[in-house]
Amino acid sequence: MTDTYVGSIDQGTTGTRFMVFDHDGNVVSQAYEKHEQIYPEPGWVEHDPMEIWENTKLVINEALDKEGLDAEQLESIGITNQRETTIIWDAETGKPVHNALVWQDRRTTDRVEEIQEAGKVEEIREKTGLECDAYFSATKAEWILDNADPIKLQRSRPEDVRDRAEDGELMMGTPDTWVIYNLTGNHITDVSNASRTMLYDINELEWDDELLDEFNVPREILPEVRPSSDDETYGSTDADGFLGAEVPVAGALGDQQAALFGQTCFDAGDAKNTYGTGSFMLMNTGNEAVSSDHGLLTTIGFQKSGGDVQYALEGSIFITGAAIEWLEDMTLIEDAAESEELARSVDSTDGVYVVPAFTGLGAPHWDQRARGTIVGMTRGTRREHIVRATLESIAYQTKDVAEAMVSDADIDLSSLRVDGGAVKNNFLCQLQANIIGTEIVRPVVDETTALGAAYAAGLAVGYWDTVDELRDNWQVDRRFPQDPDADIEVNYGRWKDAVERSEDWAQDE
Repeated sequence: MTDTYVGSIDQGTTGTRFMVFDHDGNVVSQAYEKHEQIYPEPGWVEHDPMEIWENTKLVINEALDKEGLDAEQLESIGITNQRETTIIWDAETGKPVHNALVWQDRRTTDRVEEIQEAGKVEEIREKTGLECDAYFSATKAEWILDNADPIKLQRSRPEDVRDRAEDGELMMGTPDTWVIYNLTGNHITDVSNASRTMLYDINELEWDDELLDEFNVPREILPEVRPSSDDETYGSTDADGFLGAEVPVAGALGDQQAALFGQTCFDAGDAKNTYGTGSFMLMNTGNEAVSSDHGLLTTIGFQKSGGDVQYALEGSIFITGAAIEWLEDMTLIEDAAESEELARSVDSTDGVYVVPAFTGLGAPHWDQRARGTIVGMTRGTRREHIVRATLESIAYQTKDVAEAMVSDADIDLSSLRVDGGAVKNNFLCQLQANIIGTEIVRPVVDETTALGAAYAAGLAVGYWDTVDELRDNWQVDRRFPQDPDADIEVNYGRWKDAVERSEDWAQDE
């Protein structure tokens, strides 16, 4: 009998990966391709959706070819994606009307401040669980509809873009929706991604008319919302298409919810932190949408077919892994691996603090106008101190979120499961354990975002029967216990001082 597998498309902020997993959750093959980061103006970040789709096809074929696999061996495909990033495309041609506006994009900050000044923040939070912020999709969709160039659509008048949207001739979605559409021809998203748009009522589980009116987004362009693991499937690939096989697409999760799923955080109180471009700490709160009093987001974690929605508390940190990339851009390090070696070479930061608020501050501060700051430098400051301070900033930001989460959920955090590229750095993992004051647990498979999407898709088609099978697959690579001699309270206090200095800096942007 031919071995069968589940495929996972991980469409991330910096690139797209395709991974093939076996029944034990082991990686059989993978391929990765970066895409261009487009910065038209300061604070603006865009991606080319067509490049993302071409790269998606490329990595799928490359991963299959690498191990001599046939697409017919894929039982199903799952998708995970950068959330909040917004794409609008022509339903007839399948071509985008504008580049994707990336979750990091801040061009709608003024629009958000208008809403804040109008006193509508609490109403939005009650319905969506989200802070009113340019981070989310609503103002991005509004901006595209108001600013897309009609010439690119071969139209003559700017209002044609909105007219066509209201006539249902345009489609909107986050990258999961874009990839599902290109794979199957169907316009679908899952509940976890819908919950990140600031247009979806997470209590009623439906698109909200009042929010759609507020943000001038026609209901006609929105995708159908389905469970994250859907036994009805979202559709199948075309046997005459690039794969040459009909493979069901049966699971989708926003990247952070996918990591929660991949870390098998299926029970209330389970928590994980993913270190990617940003860092995102999520705690499963079960069937209850727990409101936050400390700047966290209430979001949908996932939903399996026929089951209730599982909610989560989330702390969204905008810049962590991207801070390491910044060190490379500034030629302070040659590659990410060098950061560990340099950080270990000094005993401390020598009083230096880096606040990597390059695109503002997320949870628990939510300051759109904060900007990156380095404080405490002297003539004796060397690059080793700045590198170590940058790694410490990742751990401090996570502690900010962890403290808020413990207060909101009223539980002790006994351990934290971690994943993402940065957790390969043992120095960072131990530093995180010391600063947050809890055990850090790193799994064998640290690409848990892709694994979570595979699990969702595999459960939907019966490749795995129960979540207990997934729990059995999860294995510890290494535990990092808190060093009882670590004294970080003074340093953490100074970190808070540094954060204050970064806040509300971009007054004139």
